[in-house]
Formats: sequence, C-alpha cells, structure tokens
Amino acid sequence: MELELRHLKTVRAIAEAGSLTRAATALGLAQPALSAQLKRIERALGGELFDRGRHGVRATALGELVLERARFVLPAVTELQQEAVRFTHTARNAQRLRLGGTHGPLLGALVALLTDVAPEAQVTTQASWSVRELATRLTEGRLDFAVAGTCGTAAPPGAAHLTWQEIAVDPVFVMLADGHPLARHGEVRLADLTHEEWACVPGDGCFADCFTAACARAGFAPLRMYETDTASCVHLVQVGRAVGLCRATFPTTPGVTTRPLAGTPLVWRHLLGWHPAAQRADTAATVLAQARSAHAGAAARSNGYADWLALRGAAGRRARA
Repeated sequence: MELELRHLKTVRAIAEAGSLTRAATALGLAQPALSAQLKRIERALGGELFDRGRHGVRATALGELVLERARFVLPAVTELQQEAVRFTHTARNAQRLRLGGTHGPLLGALVALLTDVAPEAQVTTQASWSVRELATRLTEGRLDFAVAGTCGTAAPPGAAHLTWQEIAVDPVFVMLADGHPLARHGEVRLADLTHEEWACVPGDGCFADCFTAACARAGFAPLRMYETDTASCVHLVQVGRAVGLCRATFPTTPGVTTRPLAGTPLVWRHLLGWHPAAQRADTAATVLAQARSAHAGAAARSNGYADWLALRGAAGRRARA
C-alpha cells in the first residue's frame, strides 16, 4: 500500500482526538474500520505509530516523525489546491464577479453599480452574517470580493493573506419607534436607554463586547439583547418591544426613527476584501470605487445620517483609499 494524503489526515485525527473511539466519531467511521485502516498505515510505514493504553493513545517516536511531516505536508497541499482554484478562476472567468456580503444595504447597491459600469460581467452574490465565513470563501477562491465590516479598529479575519480596504467609517445609531419619547431628540444619550431592551443582528466580531463596555461606561448593563434578522429587529422596534442598534446607513423605514448616540460610543468600519493573488489591481480598484459610491448613496438615502453629516461636515465621515 502506498501512503496517501488521506492516511496522513487519519493519523493526525487520531493524534488530535487522543483515542481511536473519539477519532472514529470525528471521521464518521466505525472504530473497527479505523483500527484496520491504522494497521494498514503502520504496515506501510514499517512500525507502530501509537501506543495504546487505558486512557487513549500516545504517538510513538515514529508517530511523532509522521505527525511532524504531516504538519508541513497537509497545509502545503491545501494551499496548492486553493492556488489552483484561484488560478483557474482568474484564467477562465475573467468576466465573472462573485460578491459576498453581510446584512446591510451596500451589497445590493454595489451589484447595481457594477452592472452599470461593467454590463458584460456576470455578477453573482452570496450572503452570510459571518465575516469569518466570507474571509474563508475569499481564501478558498469561492468569492472574488466581500463587503463586510468590523467594530471600531478591530482587524478583519484573514488580514495576513487577504487585502482589506476601508470603504467608510460610520457611527452606530439607535433605532426607536416613531412614538418613543427620545425619537424627538436630535441625538440620544446611551445612559437614557438604561431600562430598554435591545435588538441587533448577529455577528462574529467584537461588537457585542464593545456595546456591553459602552453601556458599562454609561453606568448600566443592558437588560436583554435580541439577536435576530434585520426584519425581526425592525418589527421589535416598531411595536415598542425593544430599541435597536444599526449602522448609520440604515435606510429610512416606516414606523422607525434612527438617531445618533451622543459622543459616538460605537463605530462601524465598512470594508471590501479580496485575495491579492486572485484579482487584478484595476479590477479591485474599480470594485472599491463602486463600493464607496454605494456607501455614499446609502448615506444620502438615510435621513438621520444625512442630517448627522450635515451638522458635522466632511469630518463626520471618512473614507480612505
């Protein structure tokens, strides 16, 4: 039997699980089948890879050697596969743009702008609430560009090997029912929302921790946070069950008033990401320019944000190349 990559993955899984039983469960195999496979691998390599004991398995000296090689070989093969996917996409699908995005108005607006400036391009979209998932799709060559964001100055996922460029930085606003007493105010102090329940869309960054910290600085802990989809957040606000957190570009919505938080305790960075090895510089520059235009349009369509920007002028919003 010749050693294959799947055999190295099996050995790694056993070492990580610490027992054949747990490894079999993780690999979706019956334990006798995994034991038989391990014996075949050991015969091919000329010795035992693990010592079996009452409390599990432990790698032998030969096993440690194999595991050490696997730590280099498996990531290298994965990277080769990803590079091949990116190369194939670049060579054969130059007129195809696969865009990903989280919740918000920018992805749809970006699609509309790109189809205007590049009508020959075949634009497709994928959505996810997880920025990490979008970064993984970029890394694996399953997306060309992703519109996402991070709280404050937090680094986006995959920053070491992906390119992330800032589209704009927005203040985080609060959503109130039109009849809420604070909806008449030009801005709302976080401390005035002490007794409210909250609604927000989910995310996998640090926003929830930053919000909790901002509330603590204002002298309270939030009573409850409903993490749900955008439509449900809006409904909870409209019926007065909660107040919501939203980006300042949140579109004008019947029954809902958006107001800035005094002192801007929370900000959101809109980002465009791509893999530099898979995209031409001119294509990335075009998509980034259109993403910034999409944000400017979304800001103009939000009455509350337009008012906030008018009061603060150009300093109220920044976007960097």
